[in-house]
Amino acid sequence: MSATAASRPELEAARLLLERMGISPADLLGVRPARPAAPTFAEYVPVVAAAVSAGTRRAYGSYWNRIVEAWGERRIDEPRPSEIEQLRGQVQTNVVARRNARGGRSAAEHLVAALRCLYRRAVADGYLEAADNPALKVDKPRRLSSTRRAIGDARLAEINQVAASTGDDPGLDSLLIRLHTETACRRGGALALRPRDLDSDQCLIFLREKGGTSRWQPVSPTLMRHLLAHHAERGDGDRDAALLRYRDGRRLTYRRYDHLWVRIGQHLAWVRTQQISMHWLRHTTLTWVERTYGQAVARAYAGHTDGGGKGSTATYVRASVYEVAVALAGLTGEDHPLAGEI
Repeated sequence: MSATAASRPELEAARLLLERMGISPADLLGVRPARPAAPTFAEYVPVVAAAVSAGTRRAYGSYWNRIVEAWGERRIDEPRPSEIEQLRGQVQTNVVARRNARGGRSAAEHLVAALRCLYRRAVADGYLEAADNPALKVDKPRRLSSTRRAIGDARLAEINQVAASTGDDPGLDSLLIRLHTETACRRGGALALRPRDLDSDQCLIFLREKGGTSRWQPVSPTLMRHLLAHHAERGDGDRDAALLRYRDGRRLTYRRYDHLWVRIGQHLAWVRTQQISMHWLRHTTLTWVERTYGQAVARAYAGHTDGGGKGSTATYVRASVYEVAVALAGLTGEDHPLAGEI
């Protein structure tokens, strides 16, 4: 038997062993598999934008535009961490000055986050190794504590009064204020509501919010009646279409919220000065729920699913929809169908 023939079983055994260890012959030779040529930022940003959710596009779209503006003709594997740090500094320095600005920290944070999102996709698409991701080697500015806080009852009454007595559609604006006050939902959750998401028998609405989270949220019988009446008046019969609409049947967008708070600020100087927005109503409701019913109920009310505790105990201290219904009944002063089932 020749030496070559005698070595074949040994070679096969070696190949089998390497396969089980997840090692290829190329790894032993230090040769990396050929990678596709990296695209330019101008070519790749539209690909990433088309692959992410609408919420991610809204959050990062303007920053991706800045990146294309600065590096559009460069390949995505060219910038070094130091160059990303330079761009981060430029964005932070040149941020548009607003009354509630905080030194451009948020803009710098979002730029780095937008780049990390882009490079995660590039790694998944095989354009570079995870270890070569330059955005992970650049720190994001530490996020400062939010300046938002709970709004007092008297101030909240002022907001409701202005919303109900001004503008071209005070009925719609009052509905929005009550919806966000009762449910503490985010704007995206409200805009995503469909007629099929209303359970009128149990006074529940199905909220779909950021991060793919969803939940059944109790609402008062009064709010449910107004939501149903709104659909009957402005809907087109499609139970899968948007629930919230203008008088002419067009679906609501984020612009309605912007215009609403600009108008309220024109009548209430403190709203304009402090840059009050719909998210302040979320703070207001959740603060009251936490103080009155505890953290577990507040977390369930908010739809939070992360960071609630570690270990199996967290499963047992999670609040139920019935406890949220009890908190809602306390908030609104109205009985809720689920409040008596706890």
